[in-house]
Amino acid sequence: MSEIIDLILRLSDDVKHLKAYVHTLRKSKAELFQETWIDGQDVMQSLHISKRTLQSLRDSGVLPYSRINGKFYYKVEDIETLLENNYSPNTGERRNHGTD
Repeated sequence: MSEIIDLILRLSDDVKHLKAYVHTLRKSKAELFQETWIDGQDVMQSLHISKRTLQSLRDSGVLPYSRINGKFYYKVEDIETLLENNYSPNTGERRNHGTD
């Protein structure tokens, strides 16, 4: 009897995973678009930067953007690339901050 209960529980879990997968496949193009582009306010909040810093990133060509009716939009993948390109792994060495 316990084998049947275990089987039912596993099947139930599999059905939950399948439902989640089907839901993901059903996303509309608009939903997918929203996940790939964000506006400047979201960028500033995510990176904890000011409006001026974001403008500097645009002006220097470091962060590509799209502008529509005066509002700036950024690809999430470009922001991820910016972060990856500026990533400094912890090497375990202490940095000298001019305190010698």
